[in-house]
Amino acid sequence: MADNLNRHLGLADEWMPHEYVPWSLGRDFADLGGEPWESAQSQLSPIARTALEVNLLTEDNLPSYHREVDRAFGRDSAWGTWVNRWTAEEGRHAFCIRDYLLVTRGVDPNELERARMETMELGYDTQDKALLNVCAYVSFQELATRVSHRNTGRYTEEPIAEKLLTRVAKDENLHMIFYRNIVQAALELAPDQTMRAITDEVLDFQMPGNIIPGFSRKAVQMAKAGIYDLRIHHDDIVSPLLRQWGVFEVEGLQAEGEKARDELAAAVAALDAEAARFVERRDEVAARKAARQADA
Repeated sequence: MADNLNRHLGLADEWMPHEYVPWSLGRDFADLGGEPWESAQSQLSPIARTALEVNLLTEDNLPSYHREVDRAFGRDSAWGTWVNRWTAEEGRHAFCIRDYLLVTRGVDPNELERARMETMELGYDTQDKALLNVCAYVSFQELATRVSHRNTGRYTEEPIAEKLLTRVAKDENLHMIFYRNIVQAALELAPDQTMRAITDEVLDFQMPGNIIPGFSRKAVQMAKAGIYDLRIHHDDIVSPLLRQWGVFEVEGLQAEGEKARDELAAAVAALDAEAARFVERRDEVAARKAARQADA
């Protein structure tokens, strides 16, 4: 664990959230004698707004994430040092994304604050997952969050937003590698238990932002836009991690470990098939829409 922490500290760059926010674009809102927010002030498309809101509100729930990771890891030695360092790095993400959205008037600030309050009041609960399950889940989740930030940045077609989200995504990638390394080591020390944990987290995976108000509708919009969908989840999240861990090459599994791996293989195949169906339906809808526009 100490080696993994030192590796992370050696790779993590110092960066300042305020350097990614275009402060010169800011002005007062109504209560200070300025302008109230209006939708026309935003340079972002409706889908880009939705994606940025979801990403920000997911980051906002950091106090709950800290509580759950702290419970699983404890506060002793390198484990406790990591929890605090990870929390400090994650804290920057909500700061700069919110500042960007408020300064540029990208989203309705009142609705954003109401959603933040509701999301944080609900909190996040791992249901007392075991340590191996927490590490497996967060490996997938950190990579998923990285991809969501990067794809959102590209989708905005706004250079400052893309630069900011690329910076945030770099943090998420380093966090993913940290947790991925723990799971890799666990596969060598306790292969059967770790295989079960990986399988359970693939089967039950949900993004931590699923408690955000209107999350299901917003997730569908993001999927239709290609920001985060089932194909991305299979190809860019699940498959790369399983390949990195070499789960289908692990030798010496007992009966329970083999059973878990069989379940994992079936789950990945089912996800791949579901992703193919989703992409096919999305392409069909896009083709029909294009045909109608051509006939108009």
